[in-house]
Amino acid sequence: MKLLCAKDYKRMPWKNGGGETVEIAIFPEKASLADFDWRVSMATVATDGPFSSFPGIDRTLSILQGKGMRLMIEGRKPALLTGETAPLPFPADVATSATLVDGPIVDLNVMTRRGRLTHSVQRLALDHPHRAESLGGTTLVLCHGGAVRLTASDATAELAAGDTAVLTGAASLTIEPAASAVLFLITIDKPAA
Repeated sequence: MKLLCAKDYKRMPWKNGGGETVEIAIFPEKASLADFDWRVSMATVATDGPFSSFPGIDRTLSILQGKGMRLMIEGRKPALLTGETAPLPFPADVATSATLVDGPIVDLNVMTRRGRLTHSVQRLALDHPHRAESLGGTTLVLCHGGAVRLTASDATAELAAGDTAVLTGAASLTIEPAASAVLFLITIDKPAA
């Protein structure tokens, strides 16, 4: 288990120059925006406008802060994404634009290279211990609110709001909130055969 502290995340401009993103983790570790296998980041969206295109990439967006945004994804009906809606998966290489509902938002963006990896994102609001199974690949636990203690095999980590734990390989994971906590459970794995 590797612990990533919020204060150490890498800040960088968006690919299209329209804002700033906070990179939580990327694989391979020194990969660029053109050659990563997977990437997890947060971005502040302060104005309406188009999304950056990432050829061959699948993405899932979740709202972390703010009232939300309406996404216009080519080939789909407009989708309203808020802090209460489920994380929204869609291809990162189709024309997509956003209209903010009421002011800026911060989103969580999970991306994987299509054909090489797949991913899933779950938002969990916990007030009691929760168990999760990682069958392989990579699992990330982002503590969005509150604090949690993670236990996997022999390793234990304390996550404050904004921190992330990264686990590789199969593991049985126990998540214990200090009182109540909101977190995102991200799994990244090879596509099913």
